[in-house]
Amino acid sequence: MKKSHPVRRAVLATAATVSGIVLLLTLKPASDPGSAAAAGGAAPPAAAAGQSPQGGAQAAGSGTVTGEVAQTQYGPVQVRLTVSNGKITQAEAVQAPSGGRSTQITADAVPQLNQATVTAGSADIDAVSGATYTSTGYKQSLQSALDQIQAGGGGAADQGSGSAQARTVTGEVAQTQYGPVQVRVTVSGGKVTQAEAVQAPSGGRSSQITADAVPQLNQAAVAVGSADIDAVSGATYTSTGYKQSLQSALDQAGG
Repeated sequence: MKKSHPVRRAVLATAATVSGIVLLLTLKPASDPGSAAAAGGAAPPAAAAGQSPQGGAQAAGSGTVTGEVAQTQYGPVQVRLTVSNGKITQAEAVQAPSGGRSTQITADAVPQLNQATVTAGSADIDAVSGATYTSTGYKQSLQSALDQIQAGGGGAADQGSGSAQARTVTGEVAQTQYGPVQVRVTVSGGKVTQAEAVQAPSGGRSSQITADAVPQLNQAAVAVGSADIDAVSGATYTSTGYKQSLQSALDQAGG
């Protein structure tokens, strides 16, 4: 058998080595992370931690919502709710029966109904003894307000966004000769949209004076948009206390 020449073997070995090096240089590493991204491949989900399920990143509704008026045998009842992050933080009756015995019943029953609403967070609350009609109307208007929140139509979630966000502020208590007066206002877009007396003189003749004067003062506060309103004739003390508490509320709301 003919033996290979030593020089020929060396030349062949060198050629094989050079060919292998050239082949390695022409191949790209399969694990290059940059090439995967450039080719539109699956890059690591760096933003996944900041993402949330549909709607999960949006805060629950905050603001105020007013239920429909419920007509009762003794007068209308209407409830307003203040909601923060989807939870009822305040309930109030912006309308309730007044005049004669109804004024005292309202003064006794409504605070209990308000407190029960905040505690229960629903319209499943007990009627107040001796105030069946007021309680029934309250629960009807309350359910209407809750329905608006559930539907998101003009409810708390809508009012809680944008530059025209509604704010409800309560003024300081003004002490008068016949009892305390305290005013709460709702301000939206820098304008007073609603005013109400959460405290006012009651008992005896004061109850009737309050029932006559407060609605006029509320209306004047919304119409004027300030505490520069006229006193109601025959209700000087109540009017003065109202204006003092109203000014306090407006100061909190930014004038």
